[in-house]
Parts: sequence; C-alpha cells; structure tokens
Amino acid sequence: MTDGVTTTQEFYTRYAAVYDLIARWTPGVHGLRRAVADALALTPGDTIVEMGCGTGANFAYLRDRVGSEGTVVGVDFTPGVLAVARDRIRKKEWENVHVVRGDATRPPVAAADAVVATFVSGMLSDPAAAVRTWAELVGSGGRLALADLGRTTRTPLRPLNWVFRALVRASSPPGTGDQLQVPPTVLLDQRLVAAHRELEAVCEDVRRETRALGFARVSGGRVQRKTDEDNRQSFY
Repeated sequence: MTDGVTTTQEFYTRYAAVYDLIARWTPGVHGLRRAVADALALTPGDTIVEMGCGTGANFAYLRDRVGSEGTVVGVDFTPGVLAVARDRIRKKEWENVHVVRGDATRPPVAAADAVVATFVSGMLSDPAAAVRTWAELVGSGGRLALADLGRTTRTPLRPLNWVFRALVRASSPPGTGDQLQVPPTVLLDQRLVAAHRELEAVCEDVRRETRALGFARVSGGRVQRKTDEDNRQSFY
C-alpha cells in the first residue's frame, strides 16, 4: 500500500501536463502571479527560492525581477512536474533558473534572500511551521510571500463556493482530508488561514491582497529584524 506522500506524487506526476495548462491559462492567473512576485519586493541580484514550484509557471515573473544577475531556485517533491519545469528552463535558455527535488518543509538550500510559495499552504499538514522554517531560511530582513486559494467570503459571491468546492475535489489527490474527516475545502481554508497568519506574525510591512473574486489571497512581507533584547532572550 502506498503512503500519502507517494499517492500525492503519483497524482501530480500523472496530471503534470494538465496541471501546467491550468497553471498558465486559468483566467486571472497571470495577474495573481504578478501580484505575488510584486509582494516579494525583489531586487536585481537576489536569490529567490520557490517552495512547491510545480511546473515552473512562476519562473518568468520571478526571473524578471531578480534579473540575469539573480538566481531562481524551484523546489518540488514530484518528479513529473519537475520534468515539465526543467523542460521550460531548457526551452527558455534560462541559465540562472534551477530546480531541485526536495521537501518544502525541509528546504534543500542553505540560504536565500526571499521565499515564495504559491498554492502550497493547503498541501501542508502544518503550514504555520513551514512558514517559520522559511523565515529562518531567509533570516532577518529577508522576504516571504504566499499566494493561496480558498472559498470566497464576499457575500454576493458565496454561491460560487460550490463551484470552487467541486474544482478542489477534482484536483485533490485521493484521500485528501479523509484521515481528519474534514472536507477538502474546509481543510484548505484552515491551512490557508494558518499560513497567512504566521506570515503576519513573523513579518513586518506586510502587504495583503485579495484577488479572483475573493478566492485568492496574497500576503508578503519582510522578516522582522531581531533587536538586541530578542538576541539576549534567544541566548538565555
């Protein structure tokens, strides 16, 4: 019997090409990807790590902001989507864009100026812990940004949540939420809230934005700089 991780990897590998089409051509998705890249406040020469990079749909937006002198690193644990991402890098001839197979909750990189995760929080069992890990990776003054999908809270549009619910069920690996006996959309919302709240807790100058009729949330900020008092408390 395969475990949950293996099932998820097999699911996204099987549908990697379809996922790539959805990731690039869903109405409004280009504006969302630009928004999350803007939320990072990147500068030329920066090193940006994308956790759960998928097929690399964000790479062009991130590379535009760090320039040819910067570096983009994509991390994902699914072989199928990484194959698509590598093919994209090869076709675009991006020499400063790289991908590595690894777990976003245990990043296989030593340091970075910024970390971004798009549509990843809902896949993590403890998204708040992951955000703290990413904050430690970039360090004080580093940047974090998240973009996630969840049910809209805009009253006139709430009837559309049933459509969103159907899409989430169709695009979720088998067994999502079964062990916790939680519907996938509820689980997605819970994890979204946990991740974005943690980002607000560890960052300053946080920028928040709601897009796509309220179904998409974007948060970005700069990891708080530790004061001398914070450092003394950490020491003791």
